[in-house]
Amino acid sequence: MPKATILVTGGAGFIGSHVCDALIAEGHAVRCFDNLATGKRANVIHLESAPGFTFFKGDLCSPGDLKTAVEGVSAIAHLGALGSVPRSIADPLASEAANLGGFLHLLEAARGAGVQRIVYASSSSVYGDSTELPKREGTEGRPLSPYAVTKAMDEAYGHLYHRMYGLGIIGLRFFNVFGERQDPEGPYAAAIPKFIRAFLKHEPPVINGDGRQTRDFTYVGNAVLAVRCALAAGDGASGQVFNIAYGDRCDLLTLTDRLRGHLARIDPAIARVPVEHAPGRPGDVRDSLADIGRARELLGFVPVQGLDEGLARAVPWYAENWR
Repeated sequence: MPKATILVTGGAGFIGSHVCDALIAEGHAVRCFDNLATGKRANVIHLESAPGFTFFKGDLCSPGDLKTAVEGVSAIAHLGALGSVPRSIADPLASEAANLGGFLHLLEAARGAGVQRIVYASSSSVYGDSTELPKREGTEGRPLSPYAVTKAMDEAYGHLYHRMYGLGIIGLRFFNVFGERQDPEGPYAAAIPKFIRAFLKHEPPVINGDGRQTRDFTYVGNAVLAVRCALAAGDGASGQVFNIAYGDRCDLLTLTDRLRGHLARIDPAIARVPVEHAPGRPGDVRDSLADIGRARELLGFVPVQGLDEGLARAVPWYAENWR
C-alpha cells in the first residue's frame, strides 16, 4: 500500500507491537495507541527513536482519546482488546466494555474523521459450539464465552458500519496466535508461552483436559502478514471477515512434545519434565482448524511459517527473556 499514517490500537501488545515493527519497516508513519493494561511499553521501546513512530497512551473507552488519536490517519489496525476466554468468564463486564464498547467508540471516531480503511481483530472463538472442521466463514455456532460474544458483535457492527456508512472495514478471525512477546505470566496466559515458561522452570506444564483437543496454532508473523494484506486489499474485501491461521492443527500433547524437543536443545534437563492434567475449562472449544481459502483469494494471504518454524523462532526468545 502507499505510504500512509496508520493508527495501531493495542500497539504495545503482543500482536500489535509486531504490526508496528512491520509498518515502520515498510516506511509508514505509525501512531501506537495503548492504555498499557495488558500491553507493555517495553514491546515498542526500540521503535521510539524511529522516524514516523509516535506512542499515544489512551483508552478505547474514551471518545476524547480516540478523537485525538484518529486525527490525520489514513488507516487503522485495531488490535486493542481484553483477550482470554477465562478472563471474560471471570469478568464479563470488563470484556464487554473494552471489546465491544471500545470497538464502537473507535468506529464512531473513524467515521467522524473520514478514515476509509479499518482492519480489526476478531477471533476463532466466534465459531463456538460448531463441530464442523475445518471452520469456514458462515458456519458459526453458538458462542461459548462472553469474549466470543463480544467478537461476534464486533463483526456484526463492522458489517453494519460498512453497509450504512461505507466504511472500508475488514475483520480478521485470528486462530491461536503465538510468538515472541506473548506474555507467559498471569492466570490468563495463552497455552504456548505458559507451557514454555513451565518447562524453563523445570515444572510440569498443566494441560486442561485430556490433551487431545486440537488447535490451529498461528505464528505471529502470519498474523502480521494478514494485517498488511488487509490494509492493502481492494474494496471487494470490505465488510467481510476472514479466517487467519496456518491451516493445520496440533493437539496439546503433541504440542508439549514439540516444545520439550526445542527446549531440550537449550537445556537437556527439560527432556525429562513431564506434563500434568487438570479439569477442562468452561468455554474452551474442543477442536479448531481453519479454512483460509477466502483470505487467500480475496486478501492474497499466504501464510509462511508453520508451527515448527514458529517455535524455532519463539522458543529461543523465551529462553533468553523468561528463564
